[in-house]
Amino acid sequence: MRDWSAERVAEAAEARLARSPPDRGGPEAGPERVVIDSREAGPGALFVALPGANVDGGAFAADALLSGAWGALVAPQHAAATLRAPGGVVLVAESPLAALQRMARAWRRELGAKVIGVTGSSGKTSTKDLLLAVLSPDRRTVATRSNRNTEIGLPLEILSAPAGTEVLVLEMGMRGAGQIAELAAIAEPDVAVVVNVGAAHLELLGTVEAIAAAKAELIAALPPGGTAIVPAGEPLLAPYLREDVRTVTFGPGGDVQLVAAAGERLEVDLDGTPVSLEVPFTQAHLRLNLLAAVAAARAVGVSARRRIEPTISSGRGERRGLPGGVTLIDDCYNANPVSMRAALDDLAEGTEPGRRRVAVLGDMLELGPRAIEFHREIGVQADRLGVGLLVTVGPLAAAMAPVFGREVHSVADAAEAAELVLGIVREGDVVLVKGSRGVGLEAVCQALTAPVAA
Repeated sequence: MRDWSAERVAEAAEARLARSPPDRGGPEAGPERVVIDSREAGPGALFVALPGANVDGGAFAADALLSGAWGALVAPQHAAATLRAPGGVVLVAESPLAALQRMARAWRRELGAKVIGVTGSSGKTSTKDLLLAVLSPDRRTVATRSNRNTEIGLPLEILSAPAGTEVLVLEMGMRGAGQIAELAAIAEPDVAVVVNVGAAHLELLGTVEAIAAAKAELIAALPPGGTAIVPAGEPLLAPYLREDVRTVTFGPGGDVQLVAAAGERLEVDLDGTPVSLEVPFTQAHLRLNLLAAVAAARAVGVSARRRIEPTISSGRGERRGLPGGVTLIDDCYNANPVSMRAALDDLAEGTEPGRRRVAVLGDMLELGPRAIEFHREIGVQADRLGVGLLVTVGPLAAAMAPVFGREVHSVADAAEAAELVLGIVREGDVVLVKGSRGVGLEAVCQALTAPVAA
């Protein structure tokens, strides 16, 4: 946006230009970045003052200008106070959030980049990470950082993309019906990737069928001639596939499927074309997500190279070697029944014979009236897969204990779990830590990785 004038920014945001930039006797420059935290405002920044649950960002717009910000975008009630502060541009819009989203859509169009939207009940972040690794050697690619997949985070990620970006990979989160459609209206995707459909957010949507409909909003947003990447044999998505959109399926029996695997070497059938790949992981769910990434990359004209080196976001199944031969699987960022089953499968399949499998499993939240049933099913699976020690964390996860046939401990919260595991984990153990974000199981990972006091 550096080349955008204040008038162009106002036009894109559909905002009123209440104050133009000061005349410095040279060519006018636009904002270098967009921020929503006034503490990050400074030279080159456009501060967008969003109202919050407890604090209205408009109260800090004047401070942002005093910090040297390029400008501030505020709601009408904050315009007068903001204009009293000396300095940069002042833009006024009835809804600063809607203005932010309109700006992002205008910048997406200005870039002319191909846009890949990624959603799913689980695995969307790792799929996004894999897509970035596949695309980056051949295209100037920007992908969602951290977990900025909301109505605020997504437009900020688009606006962070520099001029010359060729592909945008945008993760799209969902908390209810219509949210994916809202995000897609901003991003205008060319390719839609639905990683999977599972029992997440049931408390909000009620049924898995409703979840599928919400995820399919991404497919509905595609232009004619776009590409939908969906799991092979997923009947819940079948009603939403379109004749004017190319559909590519991935997974067993799909257009893109894994033919053979030997350690980190994979043989993939890419719609009839054999492709050999090497990846630094062996987890089955990551291999499946890789198939979706390879299919999406091909949809924008990129062929996967032989060696793929992704950086998987933290808390998404990273394996870490600890003193005493202990292996930690840090998968504590979030959990639902789909991702929990995949993590337990990884624990079972990726653990060498003779090593004890330990699972520290927290509550899976937002599952609605069947929550206890889903947790019991996870306990049954943990028992069937030969987990040697189970620690349940929280009142819902406690339902796993009665159906688990080996050593089990149930604790109330993450702090208690962190204290417990230090006393029960032993040399050579492989420890999976997983639960919903609200449980805070990073405390367990921090306890296991903390240096031992001399």
